[in-house]
Amino acid sequence: MDLGFSGEVADFYCQYRRGYPPAVIGALADTFGLTTDDIVIDLGCGTGQLTLPVAARVRAVAGVDPEPDMLARARRAAAEHGVANVTWLLGADIDMPALAALLGRHRAGAVTIGQALHWMRDDELFPALAPLLRPGGGVAVVTNGTPLWLQDSAWSQALRAFLEQWLGATLTSACGTDEASQQRYRDTMTAAGLDVTEASFEYTDDLDLEHLVGSLYSALPARRLPPPEQRAAFADQVRRAVAPHERFTELVRVRMLLGRTGQT
Repeated sequence: MDLGFSGEVADFYCQYRRGYPPAVIGALADTFGLTTDDIVIDLGCGTGQLTLPVAARVRAVAGVDPEPDMLARARRAAAEHGVANVTWLLGADIDMPALAALLGRHRAGAVTIGQALHWMRDDELFPALAPLLRPGGGVAVVTNGTPLWLQDSAWSQALRAFLEQWLGATLTSACGTDEASQQRYRDTMTAAGLDVTEASFEYTDDLDLEHLVGSLYSALPARRLPPPEQRAAFADQVRRAVAPHERFTELVRVRMLLGRTGQT
C-alpha cells in the first residue's frame, strides 16, 4: 500500500506534525483503565506521534503502519527519546485479523488510531478489532485538528487558494475531521458493539513560515514534493500568498471517539 509517505516526507512528518496534548494520553489511560501490564496497538502510527507518549503508560506498544520509511523514522525517534518498549510492525488495517491470531490468548488494552482512519475501511476494521481487545479495553479514534488549508481563518483561506492553484486541484478532504466522517466512525463503532463516548481538547498554536511549509511537505505525496533546489522558491510563494496575514494562529481541536468493550 503506497500512500505517498515515503522518503523525505517521513522526515518532514516526524519533524513538523503535531504531537498530542498530555490530556489526550490521560483520557486514553482513564477510559480503558490502562496500566503497566497492558499492551496497546497504535494502528497507522506514522512516525510515532501518539505511539511514544502512550508507551510511557503501558508495558508495550505495537506501532503498525504500511509505509516502511515511516516506521524507520519512528524507530529512530523512539531511540532519540529513549523509548524501548515499542515494536514497529509493517502492516495495515486489513492485517488486524492476522495480528489477533499472532497474539493468541493475549489481549490489548486498546487500539489507537491517530489521524489515520480516513485511509482505512472503517466498516470492516472495527468488527475485526474485537478479538484483539481485553474486557474493558477499546478503540480510540483520535483526530488532531483540521488541515492547515481548511481552517476558518484568513491566512488558511489564502493558503488554500495558493495550494489549489499550485496543485491544479480542489482541496476538499478534511482527513476525517469533518462532522460527517466523525458521525460515520461513531456509527460503525457502535455497530461493532463498542460503547462510544467522546472527548475533545482545544488549544491554540502559532506557526512560523518554516513550520507552515514543513507541515505542507509532510502532507504532500512524495512524488509531489518540490525537489531540494526548488524549495526556497516554493517557500517564497507560500510566504507571498499568506503575507497579508501577520500571524498564523490555528485553533487545534483534538477529538476522541472512545469505544469500550464490555466488562466481561
